[in-house]
Amino acid sequence: MAVVTEVEDGGGQDLRPGYGHGREALLAAAVRVVARGGLRKLTYRSVASEAGVTHGLVVHHFGSRDALLEESLRWAVRRSIETSSLVPASGRLEDFAATLPGFISADPELQAFQYELKLEASRRPELQQHVDALYDSYRDAVHGALVRFGMSQELVDIVFAALEGLVFHQVTSGDPQRTEKGIQALRRLLAAHREQKPSSVADSVSGE
Repeated sequence: MAVVTEVEDGGGQDLRPGYGHGREALLAAAVRVVARGGLRKLTYRSVASEAGVTHGLVVHHFGSRDALLEESLRWAVRRSIETSSLVPASGRLEDFAATLPGFISADPELQAFQYELKLEASRRPELQQHVDALYDSYRDAVHGALVRFGMSQELVDIVFAALEGLVFHQVTSGDPQRTEKGIQALRRLLAAHREQKPSSVADSVSGE
């Protein structure tokens, strides 16, 4: 969220984050900068320019480029999990991950940023622990969705890998239809797996 305010010298307008949204606006700006130009483009000035503030405000909030990077990754993963629920409102396995293709299409930069960070972590070991810890949040989200349907942890790991591949393909190709087809195939596999399990075991896992 941003508001337009007059600059002091009257020479124009300055786009500044609205009250209470300063840190959020800077984190969102950092995500966009990295998604569009790679990690090498992440500077105080580039983030400040994207957010419409002075670079001193970025320094004030984060203190260092690494702190800005780590906080941006946490923000991106948290936002992804909060806004892309894999648990269907209907409670039916047939609707699992139904909103995922649309969520990616609405904000592909959010996902592109995270892939940029994963690649950078392979070159900078000091970032790896942050990437690993935050991607564990994604696995937990997938587990939380699938445990309702009586799926094993082994299967959760496979589904997580499949979903990550589908997200990556859509981000790089812009093809949500392929993502939807992949999710439909996943649902069929999950349904077949559930039918092979004794109902008593599935019910005890899902808590029904």
